[in-house]
Amino acid sequence: MRAIIFIWLGGGFGSVLRYLVQLGTSKLFTVTFPAGTFIVNISGCFVIGLLYGLATKYAALTMEWRLFLITGICGGYTTFSSFSYEGISLFRQENYTYFILYTVLSVVVGLLSTFYGMTVVK
Repeated sequence: MRAIIFIWLGGGFGSVLRYLVQLGTSKLFTVTFPAGTFIVNISGCFVIGLLYGLATKYAALTMEWRLFLITGICGGYTTFSSFSYEGISLFRQENYTYFILYTVLSVVVGLLSTFYGMTVVK
């Protein structure tokens, strides 16, 4: 139950942070390119990589802090960071078939699913 509470608190914080970054970015950039989402996704990847590196190299984070920061905040902030982390994990494990399959399918099916969801609403 403690784990769920840590994830829940981090997820709420990450989601609010994502909203604020996207809101601020939309006021700075008036182009069609989804700059807010791009910034959130890329920064989320950097943060999850940084936290994972700290956790493994220095054993700097307890399980509760990992759940709060990585699963909660990064998960709430962006699921793209989790996608990136999982892909790199497959690559580092030399599981190249699943790495390629996961990466390609996630991007292609994600885009197709978004497109399909948008067309269903029309």
